[in-house]
Amino acid sequence: MAAHNKTVSLVLGSGGARGLAHIGVIHWLEEHGFQIKAISGSSIGALIGGFYAAGKLDTYIEWVTALKRRDILRLLDFAYSRAGLFSGERVMQTLEALLGDSNIEDLPVSFTAVAADIQGSREIWINKGSLFEAIRASISVPTIFTPVQLENMILVDGGLINPIPIAPTVMNTTDLTIAVNLSGEEEIDWPERQVEEQENENGDGYAARISRFIDGLQEKFSPPEEQDEYNMYEIMTRSLEMMQNTIARFKLAAYTPDYIIDIPSNAAYLLEFHRAKEMIELGYSRTEMTLNGIKI
Repeated sequence: MAAHNKTVSLVLGSGGARGLAHIGVIHWLEEHGFQIKAISGSSIGALIGGFYAAGKLDTYIEWVTALKRRDILRLLDFAYSRAGLFSGERVMQTLEALLGDSNIEDLPVSFTAVAADIQGSREIWINKGSLFEAIRASISVPTIFTPVQLENMILVDGGLINPIPIAPTVMNTTDLTIAVNLSGEEEIDWPERQVEEQENENGDGYAARISRFIDGLQEKFSPPEEQDEYNMYEIMTRSLEMMQNTIARFKLAAYTPDYIIDIPSNAAYLLEFHRAKEMIELGYSRTEMTLNGIKI
């Protein structure tokens, strides 16, 4: 069957900034004639998948590839709440402005976002209603963002319960199910992270002092380069990733897709969205390695 006749159910996993690799996967599939008919996404997978399903992925790419390291914390607003360090409102207002809103039922691509109901201790599939609210629920990482109340449920990040949501695609009638696993084996020889150019901060005015203050906060939330002990950020992110990696292995054993595109779990940390271009290229190259020349 020619590539342009192959329809795909695409499963986009959770994994923070590594999920920007999903964009590269989508680009490769489109360039090689595959038709993405359905998307199931968890956390960052729901975000990327939702933008694609709404026809707004290029808008998101333009925004995220322009982010610098210091921009990340500027987008995070303190919640002053026991429910989370940040409310996520500033991030979500930005995303809403980029995405707009629409009903999932009206999208040209079948779409399911996965979230976790912490009251019912269960996995929730959101495949109708507001696309924006579905994404917001699926990306609510505990301790970082406050949970989302939807109907009578309290929803948090879908990656906590299903980091690679294949099950929502089982009944699809597409030719292929392709899953993107952001919890792939670590690669010891992974290249050192790119160091972005330092922005010049001339003078000692108000703006310059604020920039240095924000940079100081970023240091506290950035992974340590050479430290004997893990900081809070490192403990939190590594704990979440360890849990998600374990669950992902069980999910892949229970529901086996036709193809799995593995992204190394040490390719990027949770909030390294300033490395968007690098992650997009990684997703594209790993898709090429996995799918080039397939025949059905």
